Amino acid sequence: MSADLRLAETGPRAAELKLVDASALAALLFGEPEAGRVANRLQGHVLAAPHLIAVELASVCRKKALARPEQSALLLEALQRLPALGLRLVAVDAAAVAELAVRTGLTAYDAAYLWLSRLFGAELVTLDDRLARAAR
Repeated sequence: MSADLRLAETGPRAAELKLVDASALAALLFGEPEAGRVANRLQGHVLAAPHLIAVELASVCRKKALARPEQSALLLEALQRLPALGLRLVAVDAAAVAELAVRTGLTAYDAAYLWLSRLFGAELVTLDDRLARAAR
């Protein structure tokens, strides 16, 4: 149901940081068709995201479970594998995120990922076309 989740190296030889959004992690966790492509982009990198990602992924899990009740247990199990990613959760500056959301037309949620990407000068890995365009 999910791609290989051991993506981040640790220690002094850790690779560069990549910001990852809920669309990309949902693909990995829930075995969506784009999972392999996302895994290749994240392989060997230190992964980070804003704290809100856990709730966004819970929302994706809920939506999938309602659409496929017979898979609810597997979906919840997949969601529980989130800690295996070694994802670094980062706080955001709410005012800066709101300002960026207004300026770009993104939701505040998407702007949080973009703001962190810009703060760290890190690539943002997303399957959301609008967010990907804003990150270029």
